[in-house]
Amino acid sequence: MTSVVSSPPRTIRIGSRKSQLALVQTYWVQEQLQKAFPDITFEVHTMSTQGDKILDVALAKIGDKGLFTKELELGMLNQEIDFAVHSLKDLPTHLPEGLTLAAITERENPADALVVHEKHKDKQIDTLPEGAVIGTSSLRRLAQLRHHFPHFTFKDVRGNLITRLAKLDAGEYDALILAAAGLERLGMGDRVHQILPSYISLHAVGQGALGIECRADDSEVLSLLKAIEHPETRDRCLAERSFLRSLEGGCQVPIGVNTEISGDNLTLTGIVASVDGQKFVKDTVTGIANNAEALGIELAEKLRQQGAQEILSEIFAVIQRGS
Repeated sequence: MTSVVSSPPRTIRIGSRKSQLALVQTYWVQEQLQKAFPDITFEVHTMSTQGDKILDVALAKIGDKGLFTKELELGMLNQEIDFAVHSLKDLPTHLPEGLTLAAITERENPADALVVHEKHKDKQIDTLPEGAVIGTSSLRRLAQLRHHFPHFTFKDVRGNLITRLAKLDAGEYDALILAAAGLERLGMGDRVHQILPSYISLHAVGQGALGIECRADDSEVLSLLKAIEHPETRDRCLAERSFLRSLEGGCQVPIGVNTEISGDNLTLTGIVASVDGQKFVKDTVTGIANNAEALGIELAEKLRQQGAQEILSEIFAVIQRGS
């Protein structure tokens, strides 16, 4: 009798940035997959990305072609890791050949949050004093806040969440605008002073969700990752990413979105704004959630007809000049 020797289960290597938030997110994905597939080993491998290393330059001036993803993507293409966990808002809408967005996990609150210095604990964003110094490294937040609050002073802020909060507490800023989801994931939800309503700040494309990227031909990993995908979040985020892709915008341009699902219908709202907040176009589309990407294209065309492309062209020209 010939005995059959079964091959040992494959070890799946997960790629992650080294930042505290990235690791919290990656370990959560590892835990969910380990629960679903207890006979498979999932190992976390960390890498530093360009965005982690350059901390003294505004993100928009660096450019965003894989700013937080390129090194992880090379790791997948070189067979060093099998998939990577990203904050979906950092993942470009055009992926390198051979890679695919395999799964999108259930979204945390995608809204922007106001975090204030202790001296302003009795204030909301609309009652902060004239000239208040607001810290943000996002052109999207900057453009929307300048539109609504031209009397504030805006100052760039970089570094991880701990570093940014330390600068706030030291008095360098009166308030910061941060992603509510990041604060919650790090156990700092108590620092959220106010969730900004969507009429003040539409959130970033994919904000609050995790995007998991892998090799397009790795059928085993693709099948495993589907176990932790969240269909409603997937539809919402695919609509948002399609909208951004159709406008040829990047992660660091003033494009904001909001999505809602009711039954089979998905409603997508989007804005494109100039950095000074003076030019501002906004519209909404509604349709079947299964046609999420088509809705993104439809909304992009509506805003393009209202002047969105001209606004973006001016922004790209300024960024390329490095001013």
